[in-house]
Amino acid sequence: MIKILVVDDDKALCNLLSQIIAGMGHECARAHTIAEGKAAAASGLYDIIFLDVSLPDGSGLDLLPVLRRSPSPPEVIIITSAGDPDGAVLAIKNGAWDYLEKPFRKEQITLHISRAAEYRRALQSRQRPVAFNRDRIIGSSARINECLDVIVQAAAGDASVLITGETGTGKELFARAVHENSSRRNGSFVVVDCTALPERLVESVLFGYIKGAFTGADRDREGLISQAGGGTLFLDEIGELPLNFQKVLLRVLQEHRFRPIGSKHEEESDFRVVCATNRDLAAMAKKGDFRSDLLYRIRSVAIHIPPLRDRSDDIRELVKHYVSKYCERTSIGIKGVAPEFFEALIAYPWPGNVRELLNAIEHAVSIARDDMMLVPKQLPEHIRIHAVRASVGSKIRKQSPQRKTISDFEKFPQLQQLRDSALADIERQYLSDLVWQAQGDIEKACRLSGLARARIYGLLKKYGLSLRT
Repeated sequence: MIKILVVDDDKALCNLLSQIIAGMGHECARAHTIAEGKAAAASGLYDIIFLDVSLPDGSGLDLLPVLRRSPSPPEVIIITSAGDPDGAVLAIKNGAWDYLEKPFRKEQITLHISRAAEYRRALQSRQRPVAFNRDRIIGSSARINECLDVIVQAAAGDASVLITGETGTGKELFARAVHENSSRRNGSFVVVDCTALPERLVESVLFGYIKGAFTGADRDREGLISQAGGGTLFLDEIGELPLNFQKVLLRVLQEHRFRPIGSKHEEESDFRVVCATNRDLAAMAKKGDFRSDLLYRIRSVAIHIPPLRDRSDDIRELVKHYVSKYCERTSIGIKGVAPEFFEALIAYPWPGNVRELLNAIEHAVSIARDDMMLVPKQLPEHIRIHAVRASVGSKIRKQSPQRKTISDFEKFPQLQQLRDSALADIERQYLSDLVWQAQGDIEKACRLSGLARARIYGLLKKYGLSLRT
């Protein structure tokens, strides 16, 4: 028996669904508003939730992110009387099981319940192994647990994996977790940074070459694909791979055969491919900037790493772990963390994600020195400024119950414009702090920021800054 919740203001429909569910031998509860549904779902007892879109206190779709963040997210079946393609897409993106239009037949309901229940039983039986290796993947939020569950599935097979996410989310850590938990764990994990591959050297780096193949080839050199034999080939930022080489790579991924430069014979390599990118490869494929057939080949299993701003529940755990690590590494006494220190970090949007957070923690620990407690004063200035603005803005909003209504003739900023402007301000301040810290040393700037040299120079040019302090 499973537990099912029906959230719908149509009491006649609730009665009908309750009868169908009871007839299948399952337990059913009802709620008639978003508020009631949220309160009932907070118990975490329900396996399946039927959720109406049009409810008295708003759209049922607004409840999806809340349900997804619960420790054991239920399978959600959206029910609506008005077909809405955009709503259906939003529902699926937020993890809904399916999207049904009223009126529906009894057979549809019973089939969906049976399928969702069967899926849920299989999911629960496929628990993470006790010896699961999640080295350096810190966090226990629902979003991170979803990613770890996919890693378990990916590690059990040998299919290609595509990991997506913004810069700094830790895509390489998740790629390593796939490798370390797979049957190939004793083989090599070979990293290929596609952003650092000069176009004219791509084939020689990946395929290798034999002595005399070209001027300067004074000995045979094994390529990275050969080195990955028996292990995993990790193609980081594959979206940067030259278009004219993508067809060549596609054949290698299909056949696991390649020809070193200058050789008359092909070689074989038994490798598994894991790719990562911070770009939208599907959009690139539509524009002709990335091969569709290659995308299909590398996307057998997809893992999307959420940005840190979407998993702020993990910030406290990340801070505690890395404060302890940095204190131990620098032989500084273990420090406590003030509540307002956490508050400042949680209020910040983290455009650089976990990588930026780690830099901020390291900065604070180095500034604190002999202090026993970490406080906001020790954080980089741009993070403190954002926290102060957020705090002051919150107080102003509380003190001003009436909002100014902007007429149709006045300019109201679009959300994307506002977001781009805020991100530009944050990047500019971050680069200014980075320049000051690096004192003109580009290698130090790369090490501190985790950015490539070309990326730093590009950002400096964009904001009219220089490494010279």
